[in-house]
Amino acid sequence: MSISLPGRTVVFDYGEVISFSQSPEDRAALVAAAGVPADDFWRAYQADRDGLDQGLIATADYWIGIGAACGQRWDVPMAQRMWALDFRSWTSADPEVVRVLTDLVDGGTRIALLSNAAADYGAAFRFSPMGALFERVFVSAELLLLKPDPAIYRYVAEALGVEPAAMAFIDNREANVRGAESIGIAGHVYTDPAALRGFLASLA
Repeated sequence: MSISLPGRTVVFDYGEVISFSQSPEDRAALVAAAGVPADDFWRAYQADRDGLDQGLIATADYWIGIGAACGQRWDVPMAQRMWALDFRSWTSADPEVVRVLTDLVDGGTRIALLSNAAADYGAAFRFSPMGALFERVFVSAELLLLKPDPAIYRYVAEALGVEPAAMAFIDNREANVRGAESIGIAGHVYTDPAALRGFLASLA
């Protein structure tokens, strides 16, 4: 069923909104490939993730750095192996959320994507089947900005040619939603597709 929101542009986060969370199997595969204790791996994985997503750290350097933080000497082949496992773990989209995207587009509603992600995700976002649904795709590492900095939302609004009050933003992280709301964007903290549809209905 189409969702028509005249005059409104809806901007979506990707990870854990459109995509599923990393599955236990995916997480186990990363730890097994790393060959280090899980706690050490995930601590190193998170330590520089913001730098990667803000475009301040190259992808290969990020993964080699994880190895170093875990007392390992990883080379480019190992970095490639870890990158591929990680990339796959974030690219399983929830069909119910993708259906919401298609319903919005079918209703003539403008939609865009804004993700805190490394630059290598840009092509997947833009050229996957659902990529054609988005008017624009914004990737934090390409902008050298990171949610919830209000500057990233202002950039998106200006690039789309709309006032913040004409936008809605969906993200699973409350801090990111509050950052958008701080400049007048209507925000929704994502929990599930049904609640998302309810929020969109409230904007109609």
